[in-house]
Amino acid sequence: MKITNLVPKVEQTSINPEAEIALANSRFPESDLPFYRKLGRTNLTVSCLGLGGGGQISSEDTLYAFDQGINYFFYSSDLHHYFYSSMAGALRNLCGRGSSVREKVVLATVSYMIRTPDAVLSCLFDQFSDLGMDYIDVFFWGWIDNHNADAFTKCVSASDDMRGPNTVCQRTIERIFGVSERLKKMGAVRYIGASFHDHDLAQQWLNSSLLDVVMVRHNVAHRTAQTKVFPHLDANDPHRPGIVTFKSGGMYGPLWHPPAGLPSECWQPSVPDLYRYSLSQNCVDVALAGWRNRQEVDAAIKAVQKGKLKPEELDYLNLYGDLHRKRVKIQDVAPERLLVASSK
Repeated sequence: MKITNLVPKVEQTSINPEAEIALANSRFPESDLPFYRKLGRTNLTVSCLGLGGGGQISSEDTLYAFDQGINYFFYSSDLHHYFYSSMAGALRNLCGRGSSVREKVVLATVSYMIRTPDAVLSCLFDQFSDLGMDYIDVFFWGWIDNHNADAFTKCVSASDDMRGPNTVCQRTIERIFGVSERLKKMGAVRYIGASFHDHDLAQQWLNSSLLDVVMVRHNVAHRTAQTKVFPHLDANDPHRPGIVTFKSGGMYGPLWHPPAGLPSECWQPSVPDLYRYSLSQNCVDVALAGWRNRQEVDAAIKAVQKGKLKPEELDYLNLYGDLHRKRVKIQDVAPERLLVASSK
C-alpha cells in the first residue's frame, strides 16, 4: 500500500516506509501519538482510530470519516450484521471493484462462525457478495475464548491456504466472483487476525506465524490486556503482530458516566479520552470505535491529536476504572490521585 495516497498528490519518488508514514502524518500536528502507523509486521499503514459499525453509523458519515483520514474499517458479515449494514454502501464505494481509492483503505472483516477451516469459504462468499470487493486486507476469526479454542486452532491452521496470492482461497474466490488484477496481486485475503475475548489465549497466540493481527478487549475498567498481552510485545520488533483494541468505552456499562461517589469537580473522561487511554499503551496500533455520526468522528480525531496521556492521567484513569468496578472505595483514595476537571 502506497500511503502517499493518503495525502495530496505529490511527485512520486523512491521513498522508504518510514518516510512514507511521516509524509502521511504531515496532514496532522506532530505528536507522540502519530495518526498513521504500521500495523505490526504487516505491510499495512493504518489510522490509529478504526471505525466499526456498532454505532450504526451511516454510509455518508463513514465516507466523511474516510475524508478526515480514517482508513481502517471493520465489518461483520454475521454477528450484529444489522448494525454494520448501515455502513455497507460506503464500503462498497471505497472497496468495491473499480474503486479508485481501494489502495488507501484497510478493510478488516470478521466472522464469528468458528467451526472448521472449510467454513471460511462460506464466510468469504457472504462478504465478497455483500461488499463487491476484490480482496480483504485482514480477515479476523471472531470472539475467541475457551469455548471455541479447539475449533479456532483448526481454523487458523488454514492461514497459509487463505493468506496472500496464489492460494486455494484465492482460486476459489476467482471461480465464484471472477478474476481481477487486484485479486491476482493481493490474493483474496492479505492477512489473518483473531479477536480474543480470553487474554490468556491471546498471549499464547502472540508469537504465532499463523496470525498477523491480534485484537483484544481493553478499557480503563478492564485492564487485563495490560498484564497478559501488551507487556509481552516489543514496540521495536518489526516482526510483532499488529494490535487492535475494542470496547474502549465500556463492556457492562458506559465508562463516560462517572462512577458512584466521584466528586463532581473531578475529571470525567470523554469517550475520545478513553481511546487515548488504549492508544497510550505499549504496542497498540488501532483503537476500534463504534461512532454514530460525524460529530463523534471529529471529536475522536481532535482528541488523539493531543498525544498520549501523561503518567498522572493514566494513573487517574486506572483509579477511575477501579471505582467503576467497585474495586476501591472513594473514601480510601488519596486526594492527590484525583484530577480535577479544570486541570484538563
